[in-house]
Amino acid sequence: MESYFFHLMPWPHLPEDFDEKYDSAWVTLPNRLYDPVRGHEIYNQYLDELEYADALGFDGICVNEHHQNAYGTMPSPNLVAATLARRTSRAKLAILGNALPLRDHPLRVAEEVAMLDVITGGRVIHGIVRGLGAEYHSNNVNPVYSRERFLEAHELIVRAWTEPGPFRFEGKHYQLRYVNPWPRPLQQPHPPIWVPGTGSPETIVWAAQKRYPYLQVYSPVKTIRKAFDDYRKAAEAAGYTASPKQLGWMTLIYVAETDGAAWQEAKEAALYLFHKVSKRPLEIYLPPGYLGLNPLVEQARVDKVKSRERSFEELVQDGFVILGSPATVAEQLRAYQREMGFGILCALLHFGTLSHELTLRNLELFAKEVMPNLRAI
Repeated sequence: MESYFFHLMPWPHLPEDFDEKYDSAWVTLPNRLYDPVRGHEIYNQYLDELEYADALGFDGICVNEHHQNAYGTMPSPNLVAATLARRTSRAKLAILGNALPLRDHPLRVAEEVAMLDVITGGRVIHGIVRGLGAEYHSNNVNPVYSRERFLEAHELIVRAWTEPGPFRFEGKHYQLRYVNPWPRPLQQPHPPIWVPGTGSPETIVWAAQKRYPYLQVYSPVKTIRKAFDDYRKAAEAAGYTASPKQLGWMTLIYVAETDGAAWQEAKEAALYLFHKVSKRPLEIYLPPGYLGLNPLVEQARVDKVKSRERSFEELVQDGFVILGSPATVAEQLRAYQREMGFGILCALLHFGTLSHELTLRNLELFAKEVMPNLRAI
């Protein structure tokens, strides 16, 4: 099993009256609540944490894209990856991912990722996502065309990396007279492509057909199990057997010296993630047209009980949170792996308001006492 350190770069300083005054941490939360002076300190702490993961021997470090929210202050994952490119030496840089439908010029994504791949000597993983529904409000993009734009942008990027240029691209949403990017990526035929998702059946089937690894973000264990089973079924229908290396799980993990200390130290920070910065009305999270009718009904049902209505104990019980001593966490992960068969673990080792000091200790304990128990799986 490979272990990656996933970071959201959240804003940890929401006001105490946030729940009473504001109905969302996304899109409409006034940006006067963001303090750039504090932001300077926080960004550099977060980058230190990501760089430390490289020194500790993690297989990779993960960044992602979100817009206009307190949940994740990383609107440009390629920019963050660039800051890490020369400050890390061995870990893969997994961009999970670029939200392709939000871009009017996906060729720019192809160019930036190729640059990063060359600079890092071929350490980049190209994650591609549609972006959450809220991002369509933030970027004024029609969600009805989300999947169309995603598929077309993906085709353009892969062709730009693999087809000799210059050539012309004429799509429904993107038209380019010259596709001829310099530089070309170092990894051939192109950097690995991963597909993170929240369980959309269309996305899972498409990823399996393309043989791209699929990563399920934190969800109830039963939801993750179904997503992985659906991927395996789609792989069989496509004529091959899916490998554990094609299945990944992103979940919150906290390791302390004892189980009791882990529960005490992680609770407030985890609830900040699931109860505060994840707060958004359904109409912001799932705008009309973003999903088909059946997936929309299912996502609405799941989202209603996904996290904000769960206690901390329920979050742990349902698999949103894994915590405890190194031995406890290692055994839980081994048990979940036996049950679900994934081979990629993206560990959210910083979350919510967790302090820099506790994050560094979490990284150390996970890397030194948990990760060695996972490598042989």
